[in-house]
Amino acid sequence: MRIVLDRPRCEGHGLCEEAAPRLMHLDDDGELVLDHEEIGSADAGPANAAVRVCPVAALRIA
Repeated sequence: MRIVLDRPRCEGHGLCEEAAPRLMHLDDDGELVLDHEEIGSADAGPANAAVRVCPVAALRIA
């Protein structure tokens, strides 16, 4: 599995970062950076939580 970011859609709200801080962070410019695109079963819960809380639906699991 992997987490996919639709960069043009992302507005940098940071809710996803709070849900999955091991997988992503906001850089100094407020841009979301995926630290781990490939996710295993241990990260599936936080990754799904990040997808659910994104207010602009910029994340998805593939």
